[in-house]
Amino acid sequence: MSTEAGYRAAPAIADAGRGMRHVFVRDLVLDAAVGVWAHEKGRTQRVRVNLDLAVAEPTGPFPDRLDAVVCYDRMTRAVREIVASGHVQLIETLAERIAEVALEDRRVASVRVRVEKLDVYADAASVGIEIERRA
Repeated sequence: MSTEAGYRAAPAIADAGRGMRHVFVRDLVLDAAVGVWAHEKGRTQRVRVNLDLAVAEPTGPFPDRLDAVVCYDRMTRAVREIVASGHVQLIETLAERIAEVALEDRRVASVRVRVEKLDVYADAASVGIEIERRA
């Protein structure tokens, strides 16, 4: 299954047998100062970020409180801060930094981060990197 943006859904992360839920952010498009080439320095370019987090479910009755969940708003704010923090050479670096932040929450068992440059080639929707990291 794919979306209009071309992102293919990751294999199922939510798993009742393992007590995991799936928290995700889809197609977050930001202007990033990234790149190694001279024409990429001193300017921004569009990147698309997708996150998939495997999150341990709470035990017992589910508490209807924000502090009981891994908050996608906190994750999107963290991604925006990382992207806004200054020029990086590689989108791989952005992906690693995003993964590190996601894994700071002890409830996150694994994170898959996909970062794509959207405007590199006229005849390609995107180019990029996808990583998966475990706690």
